[in-house]
Amino acid sequence: MPQTPAHMTGHLAPVPDEIDAADLPVTGTLPPELNGRYIRNGPNPLPGEPSDHWFLGHGMLHGVRLRDGRAEWYRNRWVRTAYLAGRPELRPDGTPDLSISAANTHVIGHAGRILALEEGGLPYEVTPELDTVGAHDFGGRLTTAMTAHPKQDPATGELHFFGYGMVPPYLTYHRLDASGELVHSREITVPGGTMMHDFAITEHHVVWLDLPLTFRPELVGKTMPYQWDDGYGARLGVMRHDRPDAPVRWFDVDPCYVFHVGDAHEDASGRIVLNAVRYARADFTALWNTPDITDDAAGPAAAAAASSASALLHRWTLDPVTGVAKEETLDDRSVEFPTLDDERVGRGARYLYAVAGPEIVKYDLSGGEVTAHALPESTSTGEAVFVPATSGPRREDDGWLITITTTLDGSASRLLVLDASDVAAGPVATVHLPRGVPTGFHGTWFPDEPS
Repeated sequence: MPQTPAHMTGHLAPVPDEIDAADLPVTGTLPPELNGRYIRNGPNPLPGEPSDHWFLGHGMLHGVRLRDGRAEWYRNRWVRTAYLAGRPELRPDGTPDLSISAANTHVIGHAGRILALEEGGLPYEVTPELDTVGAHDFGGRLTTAMTAHPKQDPATGELHFFGYGMVPPYLTYHRLDASGELVHSREITVPGGTMMHDFAITEHHVVWLDLPLTFRPELVGKTMPYQWDDGYGARLGVMRHDRPDAPVRWFDVDPCYVFHVGDAHEDASGRIVLNAVRYARADFTALWNTPDITDDAAGPAAAAAASSASALLHRWTLDPVTGVAKEETLDDRSVEFPTLDDERVGRGARYLYAVAGPEIVKYDLSGGEVTAHALPESTSTGEAVFVPATSGPRREDDGWLITITTTLDGSASRLLVLDASDVAAGPVATVHLPRGVPTGFHGTWFPDEPS
């Protein structure tokens, strides 16, 4: 008899309902400057409707409200998308309906809006209380899907993003101004349809990741319709984002896949430096195929292979003079979900934060030091989001890390607050959540507006 898919069990198991809880218990002391909401997104299929792959479940937002040293509330809400409502993927005229999005991957704020994102369709606007406003297409100007990993320029407030497609146009670049108006879109020529999950920006450039995970039409409706393709090749592209028709300079790299970028910047010699989490083919394949395993015999073997898959922090240095990409591995531990101080996006971050199994890891990219806080082995640790300190001048790591952890059996979850300048010391505060929160993807801290 087939077993339950791995992505429907333990710490990944979906919750069946939406709840509200007030006055959450706290161990330790919440920093009084943390006044706002932490909201995290992730897949959560409806009861009785299991998804075919972990990535395909309906988006659910989990939020925790902090104010004046208290954890005022926890609540969770499905993003009420057209996909959740069961609307057909095609309009009556046969064209794709971009509002058919799971909205299950990330949640960001820009120009006064909170957007739930998933790269297969339009963003969905939600309220600070997690209620759904609806699909948002920037006044009809956005005619492609939107990546779950846009990048906001800390100097200009512009939001850079892209959409990829299974059919042409395979890749389209977009830019919002600081007020949230879509002011620029252009097609980027690539050989075929690939799953481009992330990208990077620097002060003057976009860095594209054109990697060998290509579209397979025969898999549509069965699972994630992308598989590794040895014949596609792998390359990184560099394009000026301040010139509307700038060409893309491509750099061949060793075949790999990248889900998540850490940071990128231009060095003093004009080279582009990109730090990201890199999967070799064998590791990517072991991880990618596991969520679909439902056979009793194959399931345990696949799960074991996935647990040993390595994703390593890697650096590419792209030299526009020589046209060569230098590649180097920065650490031999397996990590994911790299984060940084958003004020350093595109400008060169000294510190990156990541998750290595149950550990929260801090990288000093200047000094080379790596420190970590280890949680119990029975813990699934989520992405650690950096929240800058708000009082006076600060060093880059003056601030906090916020993450949600869940026991591997899915029975209990906590929101942890760590001092980012001393990660190894462990949490300064622990908020005990009223339910087990399924391990999900990405979140954001939304600070209160100054009164």
